[in-house]
Amino acid sequence: MSQPVRTTFTAHFAQVPDPRLDRTKEHQLLDILTIAICAILGGANDWVGIATFGEARLAWCRTFLDLPNGIPSPDTFGRVFARLDPEAFAQAFLSWTQAMRESVSAEVIAIEGQTLRRSHDKGLGKGAIDMVSAWATTNHWVLGQRKTAEQSNEITAIPELWRVLDVAGCIVTSDAMGCQTKIVESIVARGGDYVIAVKENQPRLYDDLQTTFREALATQFRDSTHDFHQTVEKNHGRIEIRRCWTIVEPSYLNYITDAQAWKHLRAIVMVEAERQIGDHSSVETRYFIASLENDAPLAVHAVRGHWGLENQLHWVLALAFREDESRVRKDQGPENFAVLRHIALNFLKQDKTTKLGTQNKRLKAAWDQDYLLALLTK
Repeated sequence: MSQPVRTTFTAHFAQVPDPRLDRTKEHQLLDILTIAICAILGGANDWVGIATFGEARLAWCRTFLDLPNGIPSPDTFGRVFARLDPEAFAQAFLSWTQAMRESVSAEVIAIEGQTLRRSHDKGLGKGAIDMVSAWATTNHWVLGQRKTAEQSNEITAIPELWRVLDVAGCIVTSDAMGCQTKIVESIVARGGDYVIAVKENQPRLYDDLQTTFREALATQFRDSTHDFHQTVEKNHGRIEIRRCWTIVEPSYLNYITDAQAWKHLRAIVMVEAERQIGDHSSVETRYFIASLENDAPLAVHAVRGHWGLENQLHWVLALAFREDESRVRKDQGPENFAVLRHIALNFLKQDKTTKLGTQNKRLKAAWDQDYLLALLTK
């Protein structure tokens, strides 16, 4: 009998309930989960790819998995993940990340939604699903995710994520979709701070912030408690200058419409991002509400962390994992496959032994069995 590989992964995911009847179980659920993760680490992006990887690495897989009936077929992988309880699978993922995550003071956790574009099924009248993910910007880890309910949006999914995610002592950032009083209240209730983008979806609040900062700049912030911080970055012929102002003056905050409705609102923030490429330049101004004290460097750090989510998470999933091309669509399959991608991404992100991009790390995992095993056993 093979010797099982003892990892934090197996310890946490062994508790996921098997959706199958006992008489139909030709393959152990943990074997199915482990093969799927190994295959996705090695470049597989669908059920056929996962089964093909397993067949090609059967002898290696048997060094730590029993596999009494060999490698499951693509249909078996598809059926199991289509029926697997996504809540239980997501909870196992969450407990695993919490165990593996390094504690970072004032960690910035970025929250954003993403549509799995090709998860729709027009024949069944099923639209593409939306997932809300929590991204630790320092550790570069997906901490958790929730699918938005049908006929709903991120507004309902984000508080559900907080109920199972530890955000105490962290700074939570969100785009304008998270600019809701109930979401802010849920962050504070869990012991977190927030920096939330304000756009035209909150027209009165947006206008108030524009007016407040316009008047403050015109008077050079006379009689107002504020802070300022500027960063300059030069890279490949491009210059990016970020200027950040925070205002905590009570008289200014009281000007904000329904200011008391925003739990622990302590500061309003304006970030001006100037980009220069050759002779061309552009300036973009964004506004935020925050529970932070008067600390412009910390505010711009949180904002920059959120902006990095696009390149560090969404872009990687789209380019390195071909997420936008995924045709997994049956029942719970799309949601569970999204979790599989997040598991694989976390394994790859925690690897510091090789200076390769995510896509090339996947190739290395496909070609180098020792490297693949090292990823699993960290």
